[in-house]
Parts: sequence; structure tokens; C-alpha cells
Amino acid sequence: MRQLFLLVIVLSIVVFSCKKEETTVVSAYSDDSALVDLAGDCSTGDQTSYAFSYQINGLTSAQSLMFYVGNSFFNQSWVQAPSSTTARDGLGPLFNARSCSACHFRDGRGAPQTNSGLLFRLGANFDNSPDAIYGGQLQDFSHNAVTPEGSMGITYVEEAGYFADGTSYSLRKPIYTVAGQSYGTMQGTTGVSPRVGQQMIGLGLLELISEADILANADPNDANGDGISGTANYVTDIVSGMPIIGRFGWKANVGSITHQVAGAFNGDIGITSSYFPNENYTVNQPSCAGLANGGTPEIEDNDLEAVILYARSLAVPKRRNVTNGEVKFGAQYFKSLGCISCHKMNYTTGFGGDIAPLKNQKITPYTDLLLHDMGPGLADNVPDHLASGYEWRTQPLWGLGLISLVNGHTYLLHDGRARSIEEAILWHGGEAEKSKENYKKLPAKQRQYLIKYLQSL
Repeated sequence: MRQLFLLVIVLSIVVFSCKKEETTVVSAYSDDSALVDLAGDCSTGDQTSYAFSYQINGLTSAQSLMFYVGNSFFNQSWVQAPSSTTARDGLGPLFNARSCSACHFRDGRGAPQTNSGLLFRLGANFDNSPDAIYGGQLQDFSHNAVTPEGSMGITYVEEAGYFADGTSYSLRKPIYTVAGQSYGTMQGTTGVSPRVGQQMIGLGLLELISEADILANADPNDANGDGISGTANYVTDIVSGMPIIGRFGWKANVGSITHQVAGAFNGDIGITSSYFPNENYTVNQPSCAGLANGGTPEIEDNDLEAVILYARSLAVPKRRNVTNGEVKFGAQYFKSLGCISCHKMNYTTGFGGDIAPLKNQKITPYTDLLLHDMGPGLADNVPDHLASGYEWRTQPLWGLGLISLVNGHTYLLHDGRARSIEEAILWHGGEAEKSKENYKKLPAKQRQYLIKYLQSL
């Protein structure tokens, strides 16, 4: 019956966002001013609000079928067990969202509001150990048998600043609080690290960048004296149990898409899997114990693998306006200001995995996948594996200019505090302080050139 249920989903679902598209490669790998296909053959020309939701070309018929099944499980809401909807019951008992798409609407970026893609990670401010009561993540929702852990509070304080030409700007500094701690007071050493869901595009390509290519950009002791260090985070692979380089998440605290997907099901939705077989609550929350579940595990392996394939197979939108003169000037400032020191451009993917189109692709994701000290302004003071409380992974920039179209906002950085690309630049500090200050010295027209270039990505 379960297989019949899945077949009905696949045959009946008509989701424009999963449309398979034929593309023509128009790449100039060595000349970024003319580069269109940031993901090589895995690029899509769609420029609608569904631009982040196309499958890559070249999937086998079986993989394409799995893509649609994965899309269904990604978008549909989970319900409390027991339920007649046996394929999708087991929600909670504590959770942040009922579906993956609640945090990644149209496979895009969340917003800094509760139930819109924002969550609070919890960790000791000296070693990231989870809170004894609330664990590693605040769950602000629950099903009707238990009480939510608490609620996330955000207030903003405006901070004024000036460019060298006298033009003023204002940045909003967030202040985070946790109200209604239902199961007792958090440990005094527990820190709060806000995180907003990121766009899903190109993940399978990032996974196939070799560790050697990532480490080639690392300079943890700043041996070349350019002020940019860059260090790799290392995490435990949930499949092999061995240390691997972290490359996903805001602090590169996840090493594979399998871990990212299974971990999000467990931490965000409260769904167990063969990788995370335990419900997401602690021994200090006894009211959560002994409740009905949605099976053991609650998402079966074949369904989980479909979502993992889906996450690996989302295409990257092509660049736009590449012949515009102002965009071309902006590309020059992107280099001259030193942005490419961290937002590395060119890689060739390896040959791992069984998704053929992802292999041996020349890609331009604008990231080194390394950790960088971004200064006290962006610090959350919560370490994560080898990442300090000041360090963040370099965010890939492909698709940046389409976030406003896909998700209806331009809230950027790890917690969505920046309301625009320019505000995101102005929050850069630490290793990026020099680049930010040089940006502030540019005349208004030159600043706009850089913004237009970034909007073309």
C-alpha cells in the first residue's frame, strides 16, 4: 500500500517548480564578466519565482522519478501520530516546522521570523555542548500532547554610519531573547545562535568539490600575510563515522547532504530516521516520552533517500545582465576590493556519487567553504566543532540576485539582519574589515556597480 501511495503522489503531482528544463551551455569559465552558466550543465535559465526549484538536466528516468517523490516529501506537511496518513505521521513532539519547505519556501531562503525559516541553535559558549534541558535547538512548536520549549524574541536597534562621501546608512543590530522556558531555566553558559534557512540550489555540486581543492584555499595562520586566514571545519560523517570536512550550514558544521537532510528532519520536524533514530527531546522533558510515534523510523530509508537526491539535484540559475556595462564594472570591483579572497569562484567537481550530471562540472559558486573570523559585530559567541564564536562559513553567492523574486525579501546573513546586499557588505568585519572599509570609500556610483554585479549572480 505504501508503494501505491507514493505512485499516486508521483502520478498526480503537477508542480511547476520541478519542471525539467533543457538548457544551452553558454559558459566562459575563465572570464567571469561573461560567465552565464555558474553551474555548467547544471544551470537553469528560469528567471521566475520558481528559479530555485528546477531539477538538473541529465537525471536518469529512475532518478527523475525519485526527484518528484523527494519534492513531495520536501513540501508536504507532517502530522501528529497516530494518523491515517501513515507515510507522513510522527511530527514532533517538539518541532520548529511541519515541512522542509516551511523554512525553504520554493527551495529558497527563510526570513527572520518564527515559522518562516528562523531557528535558535543552543550551545555552551565554551564548547558548543547542548543545553542539559533544551538540547541543541530551541523548539518553539509542539503537538497538542506537550508544551513548546519556548518562544524566540527579536528586537532591533538601528546603528547609523556614513560612507566616505558623507552618505548615511543604517544597520539594524538584533537582540535575541528566549521567552517562556517551559521546562526550566537554561544553563547560564548556554548561548543562542540564530540561523535562517538557506537556498537549496547547487548543493550536490558543492558536495563534489574535492577536499584537496578546499584545503588549497585554507591559510589558518595567514602565512601570506593578506589578512585572510580561512580554516576548514571537521565533523563526523554519520555514514562512515569518520572525520570529514564540513561544507554545509552556516558554520560548515555538516559534511554531507545526507547528514544535512536527515539532521533537519530530526532537529526541525522531529522525524526519526535510520541515521537519527531517537526523538528530539532530552531526559529533562519527561512529558515528551512514551507518546505515539510514526514508526521506527518515522521516515523510511527509500523516502529519505528521495529527499536527499532532491536536495542534490536542484539546478543553479544562470546569471543575468552579463553584457551590461555597469555589471562588468562591478565585476572589477568585486576583485579589486578583495571579495574573491573568500568568495572563491572557480572549481571543477569530482566524480563521486551516482548522479552523472554533477560530475566533472566547471562551477562558480563564490565560496571557499571555509571558516572566517567575521568580527564581533556578527559573532554569536557559540563555537561549533572547530568553528569559533566569531567564525562563519563563506556563503555561496550563486542565486543571490533572485532571492527577492523567489522569496519576496532580501534578508541576508546568517540571521537575516541585513535588509539588502549593501547592508550585508557593511556588516562584514574581522578578516573582511579591509574590504568593507574600501567599499565605504567608493563613490556612490561605483558602489552601485558592485551591487548590480552581485544582483546578476
